[in-house]
Parts: sequence; C-alpha cells; structure tokens
Amino acid sequence: MGNETAAHYVRSVEYTDYARRLMAHSSLADVAEYGRVMEAGREYPLFRLTVPGSRWLVITSGFHGEEPAGPLTLAESFAEIVAYARARDVGLRVYPCINPSGFEVGTRYNRSGEKPNNDFLRYEVAPGTWKGELARGESFLRWELYDGGPKETRAVRADIVRFPAPAAALDIHQDNYLSVAATYAYTFGDAAAYRPLMEAAASHASVIRNQKVDENHHTDGDGLIVSHDGSVTDYFTRQGVPYTAALETTTRTPLASSHAVNLIWIRGFIDLAARGGT
Repeated sequence: MGNETAAHYVRSVEYTDYARRLMAHSSLADVAEYGRVMEAGREYPLFRLTVPGSRWLVITSGFHGEEPAGPLTLAESFAEIVAYARARDVGLRVYPCINPSGFEVGTRYNRSGEKPNNDFLRYEVAPGTWKGELARGESFLRWELYDGGPKETRAVRADIVRFPAPAAALDIHQDNYLSVAATYAYTFGDAAAYRPLMEAAASHASVIRNQKVDENHHTDGDGLIVSHDGSVTDYFTRQGVPYTAALETTTRTPLASSHAVNLIWIRGFIDLAARGGT
C-alpha cells in the first residue's frame, strides 16, 4: 500500500466484498454468521471464523470502523495465521469485523452513531453505583456482565460468552488520534510475555514508550498500558484468561507496517495460547 494510511484505504472497501474474502476461507475454517445488524436500511452479516485446536485463542477486530488494519490483516493473511496455529494445535475463534457499517464508510462508530467498543462489563464502585471504566488503581465491589449497548456489541458479546474462556485473547485496534506512525498496546498479566512482541514490532513502527496517548492513558517503558475499561479485553481478564491484549497501531502507520505488527502479535498470541490453558 506504500505510504497510504489504513484509514484512507478503508473507504474503498465495500463490506460485501470483504464478506466474500471471508467466505473464501471456508476450506480453512468454519465461517459462520453469529448475527446480523440493520444499519441505514441495510442488513449486515456478522462473521465468526473457527478453526479447531486443543487450546484456544480468540481474536476480535473492527470495533471501530476507522481502524481497518485489523480486519484487513485477518482477511488477507488468514491462511498464514491458520497454518501457524495448526502447527501448534491452537484453535482460533476469530471475529474479524465487529462494526461492518462503520468499517464500510470509515467512521469510528456505526452508521447510527452508536459506540460498539467496550460495554462488556460494569463495575460497582460503591453500593448501587456502577460505571463502565475504572480509574487507574480504583477499587470496586464487584463486576457484572453488561447486557446493553449497541447492537453490534450485544451480538458479539452474546456469542463470545457462549464459549469457555480461551487460553489467550487478542483485540486488534488502531489509534486514529496520534499524528505519528507508531504502536503500543493495552495488556494484562505478566509484561514479560509481551516485551518480545513489542520489540519485534519496533522494526515496523515506533513504540510509544513512557508517553501519554490520551487524557487518561500513559504507556510504560515497554509501550504497554493497563486499563480496566469494560472492553472485551477487560472481560477476558476477569474470566481468568492469562494473556490478554488490545493492540494499537496508529492510522498514520503505513498499512503494510500495520499488517506486519498485527501478524507479529497474532503469531505471538498463538505461541502464548500454545503454552497451555483452556
């Protein structure tokens, strides 16, 4: 893609064409619809791609429509990903494009203006007081699976929770706010598991170390952030999944570089899942 940014590229991708790319992988995976959503008078199918294995990795992507690199990596490199997983007996449950209407028009939210990200959990921080995101170090009384939110979130959440907790979970995002080509990640668990992935990614995009990425989040020296934000990553962490992350490359990063970073983390999470677990 040269220096073309991912956010620009997505505007030329029709979701029907993207769905055909997914269906082309039906010889490698069970390509199933887990739901359908209506946006602007049009029905969009939602897909899960499943490859069996003895330990499981869940990959989610495309919560935000202006973050296309994840969905495109999964569609274009799925055969390579499956081969790597099968060689390690790791099963895959892949939700490649959770917000199809936003993906199609390159908007962060769906075409109704709803925000499909987060909304997996709610935290009770005081008796009767609930919130979707904890401040750093904030204590809470309990958490509950949330049952509301946008239609896309409700659909993927309902499907995800039907299955036992996996051995690892990776959510692929992009940052459309920072004005540099770079990468960082939200992670839980032992940072040592993620340092090699970030170091490998550094050959394709600058790692944002010890810097503020928005008003509430600041990376550490490894380019990692811990944030209990009610997201799918947060949910898997509360389920006891030992390896969970939300990977970010900026939309200013050339698409080929974002693909390379995504594949480093996908392969790395397959390796982590292969270590053992559910």
